[in-house]
Amino acid sequence: MWVIAMFDLPTFTPQERKAYARFRKDLIEDGFTMMQYSVYSRHCASIENAEVHAKRMGAKVPAAGEVRFMIITDKQFDRIRVYVGKKRQPAPPSPSQMELF
Repeated sequence: MWVIAMFDLPTFTPQERKAYARFRKDLIEDGFTMMQYSVYSRHCASIENAEVHAKRMGAKVPAAGEVRFMIITDKQFDRIRVYVGKKRQPAPPSPSQMELF
């Protein structure tokens, strides 16, 4: 499963910029990586784990702005197509899974 965080946070005042930077840092510390500006993703082992991360980061959303969390499967994530100009870029490889029994 993948959790994708998409956000629009205001950055007009110094306080808003600080809140934006703090939220972005919280995402990175929670294992999210930047896909593009204001879009971050994180791989999770299960839907339950994905829900935990979405809920955890949802609790850290700044008072101003909007954040959406989308949870998708590996198969759906693999179907993302990335284009830069007119050239298609290969999708980044999925991280390897570690299974514990």
